[in-house]
Amino acid sequence: MDIKNAQKIVDDWINEHGVRYFNELTNMAQLTEEVGEVARIIARRYGEQSEKESDKNKDLGEELADVLFVVLCLANQTGVDLQKAFDKRMDKKAKRDHDRHHNNEKLK
Repeated sequence: MDIKNAQKIVDDWINEHGVRYFNELTNMAQLTEEVGEVARIIARRYGEQSEKESDKNKDLGEELADVLFVVLCLANQTGVDLQKAFDKRMDKKAKRDHDRHHNNEKLK
């Protein structure tokens, strides 16, 4: 599935199951909350913090999907073609960073 299609799927879901999009500020707060849930899993599962028993069954993939859902909502409601923006960004990164990371002594 490409990003443009994902944006349409989210928009269709909002129109079929939701009343409307939450406003942009609410979605920004929602995004922050979802990113926090991802951070909690990463910090406890892969970082140095101990993982609480209640966190052990949390699915990192599902939490990342929640982040993606809210990002797609924000793109839809602000008129951003995220596929176009992503493709442009990847092209820029490919040109700018082609050798940058290969020559970074910190990464060897």
